[in-house]
Order: sequence, then C-alpha cells, then structure tokens
Amino acid sequence: MTTDPKPAWDVLGAAAAEAGVDTEGAQLIRDGSNVMYRLPGGIVARIGRPGTADTARREAETAIWLASQGIPAVQVIESLPQLVVVAERPVTWWHLLPPHRPATPAELATVLKAVHSLDVPTRPQLPLHNPFAGIAPRIRDATPINADDRDWLLQRLEQLEADYHQLEMNQGRFVLHGDAWQGNVAVPENGQPILLDLEAFSIGPRQWDLVQIAVDYTDFARLTDADYKSFLTAYGDDDITETPEFRTLADIQELRWVAFAASKAASNPNAAHEARHRIACLRGKKPRPWIWSAL
Repeated sequence: MTTDPKPAWDVLGAAAAEAGVDTEGAQLIRDGSNVMYRLPGGIVARIGRPGTADTARREAETAIWLASQGIPAVQVIESLPQLVVVAERPVTWWHLLPPHRPATPAELATVLKAVHSLDVPTRPQLPLHNPFAGIAPRIRDATPINADDRDWLLQRLEQLEADYHQLEMNQGRFVLHGDAWQGNVAVPENGQPILLDLEAFSIGPRQWDLVQIAVDYTDFARLTDADYKSFLTAYGDDDITETPEFRTLADIQELRWVAFAASKAASNPNAAHEARHRIACLRGKKPRPWIWSAL
C-alpha cells in the first residue's frame, strides 16, 4: 500500500517557513485527495499528493488563465511563491473564498457552458482527458477490500475501458472541468459563481462534464425532475441520459467514486464501510436509487 512520505501538517509547516507564511491557528478545511488548511490573512494552503507537482503547477496556471478569460475561479495568491515542494508534496497558496453556498443545477450548467465555449489554450498545456486515471492503483492498493471484490473491480475496469474506446460520441477538443458537480461551484451571497478544484481541467468530449449531474439524477435521486430540467435548460443541450454513451460514462464515473472510497479504507473505518457498500451497489446487491455517504 502506498503511504505519504510526510504527514500533511509537517509539509505545511515546512512549506510555510520557506514561503514566509504564518500558520498559527491553522484550521483543516478538507482532508481528501488534496489537504487544505485555512491560514491567517485569508490564505488557503493546498497540499497535493506526493509526485503531483506538475498538476499543482498547472492548476495555478489554469486559475490565472480562467481569470483572463472572464470566468470567475478560485485564485492563487500571486505574491507568494507558487509552488513549494516538501517531501515530494506540492503546496500552493490560494485566496480564501467569501461565504458561499453550492451552485444550483442551473448555475452549474451556466458555468460549464462558458467553460466549454473557451478556445483550447496553448498555456496552460491542458492534458487529454483520461477518465480512468488513478482508478487501477487505488483499487490494487485497497488492502481492506477483500480479494474477490478487488478482482471484480479490476475486471469491471477492464471492461469499461474496452466499452469506452468503442463509443461513437463527439470527441471534440473541448475544455473540460473534469469534476463537474454543484459543490465545485461556489456562489457568494453577492457575486458571480466561482469555479473550484481546477486540477482536473483537461481537453476532451464535453459529455464527461455533463454525466456527473445526470448520474445524480438517474442513479441516486439526488435531484428532482425540476432540478434536472433546469440544468438542461441552462446548458441548452440534449439530455445525455438519452444518448447511447450515457450508461458507459455513468458506470465509469461510479467506478471512480468507488475507487476513491477504497483508497481511503486503510486509514478510515468509515471509508472502508462506505467502500464495501458502494461495491455491493455496483455488483447488483443493492437496488437503485443508491444512497452513498460523502467522504
């Protein structure tokens, strides 16, 4: 199993000392794929996984580029050194968001429509979208998951990779957010929606940015009919749930969510329980609509 070479708190202290940033009273905001701390002076420290310095650098460049294109997004603090690497873990510095709420489906659709209308930039150099990135190692390293479930997940991954490459969808070169859900758009009380979590920005078929909210509607019943209709109306496109590629894209998205839970299972008993529940859903042991707890 892969482990971080240095805990996030120690990484923060070393990076802050190098950048001249005060960490007194630091508060943990999130401990996920990235670890985020709120610091004095309206600073947010974002600590990436080991070996992801290039991704962190591109994320900072993407934030600056989006601002230049008139799309409000979370912004780096350009007066601080971007980025600092400690024990192979990248640390970047961001402006703290004002008080906000998650986007409505219609607000998310409006932001995605604007992102998809952008010309592909030469800088930052956005990678081609790979919906399978990181799934296999997360499954293989998930030792708390029993061998039968782990083998089934890897076989499922192999089948979905084959299915995906057989899809005949519009493979246009669109700018993608890559992880498009309502929580990744922050809406302040007075102001425009702000796009968050820019590390998955890439180039690929825009259907990928539409499938996550569609899955929330079809498989999890997280949205009402009116919610989903408002998304379709604001985006101005046909319903992806009625297209031939929907089920394959939905299955890939759900496998990604399962792999993420499995990757947390070794260090978090709640994640281990949730991973087993999600696997049971995929294996047909639980009927839709499913209820999955956030991690």
